Amino acid sequence: MNDFLGIAGLEASALERLVEKAAQFKQDRGLHRGALAGRSIGLFFEKPSTRTRVSGEVAAVELGAHPVVLGQQEVGLGAREAVRDVARVLDRYLDLLAMRVFDHGNLIETAEHADAPVVNLLSDLEHPCQAVADLQTIAEHRPVDGAVVAYVGDGNNVCHSLMLGAALLGGEVRVVCPPGFEPLEEFTAAGRGRVTITSDPAAVEGADVVYTDVWASMGQEAEAKERAKAFSGYRVDGRMFALARPDAIFLHCLPAHRGEEVTDEVVDHPRSRVFDQAENRLHSMKAVLLELLG
Repeated sequence: MNDFLGIAGLEASALERLVEKAAQFKQDRGLHRGALAGRSIGLFFEKPSTRTRVSGEVAAVELGAHPVVLGQQEVGLGAREAVRDVARVLDRYLDLLAMRVFDHGNLIETAEHADAPVVNLLSDLEHPCQAVADLQTIAEHRPVDGAVVAYVGDGNNVCHSLMLGAALLGGEVRVVCPPGFEPLEEFTAAGRGRVTITSDPAAVEGADVVYTDVWASMGQEAEAKERAKAFSGYRVDGRMFALARPDAIFLHCLPAHRGEEVTDEVVDHPRSRVFDQAENRLHSMKAVLLELLG
């Protein structure tokens, strides 16, 4: 890989390698410690972050690299300065630039004008680093190949990367959402026949994994009330979770809006793996950095 802009277009072997390497990092926190000594890694955030920022900084430090954290207020990406100019300047300083942005197009433009690898920390289309952690968490429960993943909620960036990644590794994905909130057709088509879209919550039945995300993401606050009404029948509660297999696990990329898309009963369920999933953001980030710079 030259860049890591999304799961779309990624080879199955590359994704498998990332998931396997992330699992190795989890088994041995000191694995490859210092391997990226002398490297500088930029972490740019156009929107707030907890897990992504901390996992990115800690991953860089534990691999021996120096993290440089930048915000939109300092950079003014696309406002104070053209995207291509920011890319050309940062490329002279950094060995890798990881970016959390609103517009996926800014990632593509940055990658076009920077020789250093560019990593998507989240965009409006994909959240690939999250997907690697998700797949790692599923693999800790059972092989992804043959697993049935029921994603209940908005067909957003998290959904796009999850369904592409799970399908690429041989899983089956059922996206359960109200009409009008389906994932983009181009991502559904890229699921190679392993993705099903339905508005029926009963599709959770028999799933190995039940996954949900917030109904209104950052930037969609004005739509929150309308979305809450549309998703009112799609809250993952104890009754819905009970439709899945008896050993099914629950996942959520966090932060969770408890009482909205999911109840306390499910977030805190003995088979909830949301905090393992959050921890795996660190290990998956290490895998991505090592893949691109190691």
